Amino acid sequence: MSFSSEVKEELSKRISPARHCQIAELAALLHFCGQYGRDENGLFTIGFQTENEAVVRKGFTLLKKTYNIETGLPLDIRQMSVILQEFGDLDEPVNRIFLKNSCCRRAFLRGAFLSVGSMSDPAKSYHLEFDCASASKARQIKEIIGNFEIESKIILRKKYHVVYLKEGSAIVDLLNVCEAPVSLMNLENLRILKEMRNSVNRRVNCETANIAKTVSAAARQVEDIEYLRLHYGFENLPAGLKDMAEIRLENPDLPLKELGECFSPPIGKSGVNHRLRKLGELAERLRNGSLNN
Repeated sequence: MSFSSEVKEELSKRISPARHCQIAELAALLHFCGQYGRDENGLFTIGFQTENEAVVRKGFTLLKKTYNIETGLPLDIRQMSVILQEFGDLDEPVNRIFLKNSCCRRAFLRGAFLSVGSMSDPAKSYHLEFDCASASKARQIKEIIGNFEIESKIILRKKYHVVYLKEGSAIVDLLNVCEAPVSLMNLENLRILKEMRNSVNRRVNCETANIAKTVSAAARQVEDIEYLRLHYGFENLPAGLKDMAEIRLENPDLPLKELGECFSPPIGKSGVNHRLRKLGELAERLRNGSLNN
């Protein structure tokens, strides 16, 4: 099961105790994936267009709890009149009268995600979206998400107006708003694991780069010292540089700090670096002919 399906499975089992919240969620389900119709006998019907059975079950559970409408049975005139009066044209956004309370707005977002929401595998990327058939419905979702101080954006993708979130923290906040604690914890665990891996990778890459830089510098120092020995002679070097040249040749792999500890008395890392730089400058002058033996 995909992570998105797991979230929907959890949300489908969440039933608000308050009837007004149940109606708000039912309104979202009807306006985003519901339909009115008539059967072959001309009797009124109501249903949900979705491949997710959990969403269908949730829709009919809410119809039963709020309007005592049974699954699989046509509606009588009275029931259909009540539904039409309550929810109106399903092509329009949900009536704001259902969204006055914060708890109802939570229920609305839960129903909207069940109907038209999806989420990528957080182990790969962070992306949650609502695919809306109209710009007005997309704007309503974006507005309600914003009521909880969560930022989202809208793009047009083919015929759909897509409300999307790409920040992991924003998606965590939205799952919290929709009341999906298990999915939230699973996402948080994946986020922590991913951040740890990224941190380790950055540290390894940094250390690898530093090692490569140190090895390259040591190889260049040894090359300069060998050149000075062959074309200039250690006997012509000042005592401090002569000692430095000999110790570096004897210890080509030691870092600067440990190299300084080979002297008696020991010298600091900056002192070692200064002497090696002087040797390098001498070798360069000798190569370009500005230094004569």
